[in-house]
Amino acid sequence: MAYKMLIINPGSTSTKIGVFEDETLLFEETLRHTTEEIAQYATIFDQKDFRKKIITDFLASKNVAMTEFNVIVGRGGMLKPIPGGTYPVSDALLEDLKIGKQGQHASNLGGILAKELGDAIGVPSFIVDPVVVDELQPVARYSGVPELPRTSVFHALNQKAVAKRYAKEIGKSYNELNLIVVHMGGGVSVGAHKDGKVIDVFNALDGDGAFSPERAGAVPVGSLVKMCFSGNYTEKEVYKKLVGNGGFNAYLNTNDARVVETMVKEGNKEAELVYEAFIYQVCNNIGSQAAVLEGKVDQIVVTGGIAYSKQVIAEFTRRIGWIAPLTVYPGEDELLALAQGALRVMTGEEKAMEY
Repeated sequence: MAYKMLIINPGSTSTKIGVFEDETLLFEETLRHTTEEIAQYATIFDQKDFRKKIITDFLASKNVAMTEFNVIVGRGGMLKPIPGGTYPVSDALLEDLKIGKQGQHASNLGGILAKELGDAIGVPSFIVDPVVVDELQPVARYSGVPELPRTSVFHALNQKAVAKRYAKEIGKSYNELNLIVVHMGGGVSVGAHKDGKVIDVFNALDGDGAFSPERAGAVPVGSLVKMCFSGNYTEKEVYKKLVGNGGFNAYLNTNDARVVETMVKEGNKEAELVYEAFIYQVCNNIGSQAAVLEGKVDQIVVTGGIAYSKQVIAEFTRRIGWIAPLTVYPGEDELLALAQGALRVMTGEEKAMEY
């Protein structure tokens, strides 16, 4: 049978939804929310009914009845660290989304909305590969400071989706491949995938790996400590320098790689050096993950918005093409990745995970 699915991906000022029949997108829409609308609510969870009504009203305007859906899928949120996979929204999972186990983020609403809408019509609700997917091997957790273990926060949904896509295209199982997957968007994550697990990954949020359009990545720790205690910045201001105003934003006042490439073409020497440094650092991360995989790398898979850049891919090929061939899947399709995750469980290709 064909499965009709509603996919829900909440962002800070929007709720993106898609309607799929198996892997075929019937339509998608980004439902925008004004700052004033969001400001009415004290917590992320308080926005639940507001966002649910917007979703159901929009579907009604498209003459789509909720009873048409066999499955509801939400973007996973800031849960406890969990292995990758597709998870039914259980009571325990729901509670951790409500309290924000590892923080408050709009994505927490994905599973909450999926559960309420699914229960109302008696169909399953799932989340798929949230950013807190943690499959690190024990040795990868050591940082040198016991109180500061390395943590796994990365673009798990897109990394896992493109890794499985590559495996399917070559007729192999994801679980039998050694892959380095590179996601380059507002943040950058480089992961070592071995036997179906991401055994090491550079934390894409706040303190590992290459800088990105909006994030500082790894910075000199001693200098950071001095900055924190200089008295010139609040904790919030320092964190904003690392996440949000770091990377391209800090050097060039833009978070758009396309703008940076234009600056380079127009002869901006600072932009040229920053872009070269960005590529250099990502390639450095790829080389590091090749060592994690002991040199046995079947493929390097590159994805995210910056993967559209011919200049970046050409430089990757020159710098690290000797490690393994490159396969490029530009952009990211989170709605499809969420649909595919649920579909694998519904068709029996994968077992649902237990939270």
